[in-house]
Amino acid sequence: MSLTRRKTMSNAIGMAFAALTSTVITLPAMAQSTTQTLSSESVIETIKQDGVIRIGLSIFTPWSMRDVNGELIGFELDVGRELAKDMGVDVEFVPTAWDGIIPQLVAGNFDVIISGMSITPARNLTVNFTQPYAFSGLTILANTAMTEGFTLEDYNSPDVTFAARRGGTPATTIAQLFPEAQLLLFDEDGAATQEVLNGNAHANMQAEPTPSIEVRRYPDKLSIPFDQTFLATGEGFALRKGDGDALNFFNNWIAVKQASGWLKERNDYWFKGNNWEDQVNQ
Repeated sequence: MSLTRRKTMSNAIGMAFAALTSTVITLPAMAQSTTQTLSSESVIETIKQDGVIRIGLSIFTPWSMRDVNGELIGFELDVGRELAKDMGVDVEFVPTAWDGIIPQLVAGNFDVIISGMSITPARNLTVNFTQPYAFSGLTILANTAMTEGFTLEDYNSPDVTFAARRGGTPATTIAQLFPEAQLLLFDEDGAATQEVLNGNAHANMQAEPTPSIEVRRYPDKLSIPFDQTFLATGEGFALRKGDGDALNFFNNWIAVKQASGWLKERNDYWFKGNNWEDQVNQ
């Protein structure tokens, strides 16, 4: 092999090695740059920059409700305020009709939904969910006089009317379990309960402790006819898709608050007791 040819091959090998070395060095740099870009686009960074977290929620007892002075109180309010405190930011709650709360999140009108939203595959097609931060099931709340002697099967009849909050899990569950029954839809759980109380609907379904609270309030008119819980699934924070940084942060926050017992203590206060009832209009 001539000297000239050896020099040519040596130069080619050197160039190839340099290119390979450059690629090996560039790939980690590119990965780091991509990670930094995704992190900077996270809603967590927006919250930190603005100094406020905006939380979408709907009004339903005892998750979120108005006290006698019109101020928001409830389990979700405690969760949202604790989350904001740990993030070192202020909190803004955005009350929103339930049937529009996911579209409002997707549109960017708030940063996250913390509103007792059950984790379902249908919702998961549009939003991402954190791990559950609470668990609840649904029970039937009935007008006692209208449903006396009813079996569970009797509720699945065209002669029976249910009332429920529009867009909520109870409405979907009622339609699945009692497809023959009539279903009246309202913007708030309170309006649905009022229909049962007034005798315009036989029953509704809600997450505890609301049915038990209503029975204690109107023992002569309302009852829980079955010792049975339906659809005991978990509730999670809902956030916009594609934000892994926010999902990681919220999941870790929930895990810490579960491990410390804080979430259980707040859940027990709002869902297993009634010491807060004198704070709201009866």
